[in-house]
Amino acid sequence: MATTSRAEKKAAVDAAAWVFNVVTSVGVIIVNKALMVTYGFSFATTLTGLHFVTTTLMTYILKMLGYIQPSHLPFPELLKFILFANFSVVGMNISLMWNSVGFYQITKLSMIPVSCLLEVVFDKVRYSRGTKLSICVVLLGVGVCTVTDVSVNTRGLAAAFVAVWSTSMQQYYVHFLQRKYSLSSFNLLGHTAPAQAGSLLLVGPFLDYLLTNNRVDQFAYSSGSLMFIFLSCTIAVGTNLSQFICIGRFTAVSFQVLGHMKTILVLTMGFFFFGREGLNVQVVLGMVIAVCGMIWYGNASSKPGGKERLNHSLPTNKTENQ
Repeated sequence: MATTSRAEKKAAVDAAAWVFNVVTSVGVIIVNKALMVTYGFSFATTLTGLHFVTTTLMTYILKMLGYIQPSHLPFPELLKFILFANFSVVGMNISLMWNSVGFYQITKLSMIPVSCLLEVVFDKVRYSRGTKLSICVVLLGVGVCTVTDVSVNTRGLAAAFVAVWSTSMQQYYVHFLQRKYSLSSFNLLGHTAPAQAGSLLLVGPFLDYLLTNNRVDQFAYSSGSLMFIFLSCTIAVGTNLSQFICIGRFTAVSFQVLGHMKTILVLTMGFFFFGREGLNVQVVLGMVIAVCGMIWYGNASSKPGGKERLNHSLPTNKTENQ
């Protein structure tokens, strides 16, 4: 009975963490889209820096209240994480600007096989045939939903390559660091958020100027745009925290596979909030295929041998464990 109770409790917490991530992620996307479309605020990298400033303030408040205990993360590990994370933010923003929407969606889909490769190489994870096929079904469904026109250029391909690999490495590293140094999601976010906030705010305005030919300090701010910026930063705190929670409880691959549920929700919400032309038979068919693939993945990966780690230990030393 105790084992069943623990399993049910874990399943409930996993579901709550996932719902939290989906709601906040979809919310911040909708708010950012409204901010950019309605008010013309196109400074994506600077906005992401502001997201991490707000997240940093949250971690400081939680430390003062005693919810985050002192922990240690070696500076070389922190530096590697920040490089992966910042290249991910910059790479995804540039890829979206330099590539067509169709090719941008393909690059997002390619993160799943790249994340699988990282787990196979570094963690010696073995996937069953059913798990592999379910991932293919998810990729097919999301591809049918989102991929339309596909045009490729050299600089866009380079940006996409950087975006895919840096994002996959950043998500893998979240899970890796939490396991290796026994860090909670709050602890890891407390280490990484300040560094990301400072580095992105330092680079963001210059990068946004190169990409948009507009300066963030010369933007015509209004009460409406400031309200949406504040709302975006507030919701992003939940997005950043829930990402760390989900990857820590699951893996980067599971996060990517189930994360495409957010793509489906964004398409559906866009249909209701921004016009009905985005939803057609092709999109609905893709949604159905993708959801079936996600259900199959959940069942296949949870079965014995569906997804197993051949080596169960990480290279830690006594000092770090203590």
